[in-house]
Formats: sequence, structure tokens, C-alpha cells
Amino acid sequence: MFEYNAPDNLLKDKIILVTGAGSGIGRTAALTFAKYGATVILLGRTTSKLEEVYDEIEENGWPQAAIYPMNLAGATEQDYTNLANTLDDEFGRLDGLLHNAGLLGELKAIAQYDLDKWNEVMHVNVTAPFLMSRELLPLLRKADSSSIAFTSSSVGHKGRAHWGAYSISKFATEGLMQVMADEEDGLSQVRVNTINPGGTRTSMRASAFPGEDPMSRPTPEDIMPAYLYLMGDESQSVNGQTFHAQQPGSPETHNIV
Repeated sequence: MFEYNAPDNLLKDKIILVTGAGSGIGRTAALTFAKYGATVILLGRTTSKLEEVYDEIEENGWPQAAIYPMNLAGATEQDYTNLANTLDDEFGRLDGLLHNAGLLGELKAIAQYDLDKWNEVMHVNVTAPFLMSRELLPLLRKADSSSIAFTSSSVGHKGRAHWGAYSISKFATEGLMQVMADEEDGLSQVRVNTINPGGTRTSMRASAFPGEDPMSRPTPEDIMPAYLYLMGDESQSVNGQTFHAQQPGSPETHNIV
């Protein structure tokens, strides 16, 4: 696993938005960021799940979170503008943005892939993060130091048969990250990276590998050191790089692609 011992106040006073915050890795990331001092904006499509995360944050006495229900599959360009305006009015800046929400789609050969499913996966996994990043960049640039972390995958570095739109969307995610990182380099204090969580004990993993023993995979909690590092100020100089949450090594020795 990626090795990083985060100080207790790593994210104190930071404002971080997490997409897909209602379950899986997004839920764990939101709770972890709050535990380390961040005010977390919980964005997802199911309000009841977001409320459960909100309540857990409240019960622990961590900084009060905010809930922003949003279905990325159906969101329009104006919806992202409205999101940016709301956050500007409420917070005035944004210190972190974790693009965690995503769709697996169909595990089929390209020759058999359904067009509507293709468009849905590409929209949620690529177009939605693009629009959200574009609209939130002004808020991220207002912070003293801010981080955008896109979620990648091993199948976004080497294509694999039957992974279809999901795999290709993750290649696109790597490209989007690299372009944005290069554009922000020297222009602002915004850093842009990707994180590959690896095979993790989530419902998405279970859908992709129904015969796999889930206990053979690490939990979302196990991979949080890499997420904390990328959202904390100790990664201020890290830009345009891909992190593998389950790859051994410290920030100094981590093999970055």
C-alpha cells in the first residue's frame, strides 16, 4: 500500500468536494477528509445516502458537511454553473475536488457494445468531470493551494478485453488530467493528478468480479493514505502525475507513471 502518515490536522479549514460521496470509496473518502479537519461537500445522486454520511460526520463532531444532490447522468451544463455559483456564495473558494463518481457499464466486447450504454458511461466518467472541473476552476484558483484528483484505473493504462467504455473512459481521464495539469502549471496554484484505487472491496468491484472473494481485496479505508496525501499541502509540488493507491512506497519513493 501507499505509505503516508497524515497529521491529525492535515485538512483543517479546507473545503473539499467529493463526488459519489454516498457509498464505496467516495463515502470513505468523505468521512476520512472530515476526520482530518475538512469541511466536505457531499455530492451524489441519492440524497438518503448522502444524509447517512452527513449524520456520521455530525455524530463524530467533525466539521459540518454540506449536501448537494446531483445526478451526473442527467445534469446539464447549467447545473454545473449553478453548482459553482452556490459554492461561491456559501464558501467563496474550494481547496479540493475528488472526482470519484463513475459507472462501470457493460463488460462486453466492443463489437457487442450498446451505444446508449457507451454514451452513458462516457458522459458520467468523462464529460461530467470535465464540466465540473471547468466550472469549479475559478473557485479552486481562489484557494492558497488546491487539488483536483481524478479517479483512474489499471484498465486506463493498458486496455483489457471486454472492459469497453469503462476502460476507454479511464484513458480519457488520464488525458484530461494531463492537459489540465499542464495548463495550470505556472498559471495557478491548482494541481491536478489522478489516483488509481486498484481492486477494492466495493459494490462496483463485486459487479465486475462476481465470483471473487471480496475479503481478498483491501477495504476503501485501507487505500486512504494516497487520497489524504493528494488533498493535503504536502503534495503542493505534485502535478500531472498518476498515483496507485495499492502500490507500495512512500510519497518520496512512489513509482509515478
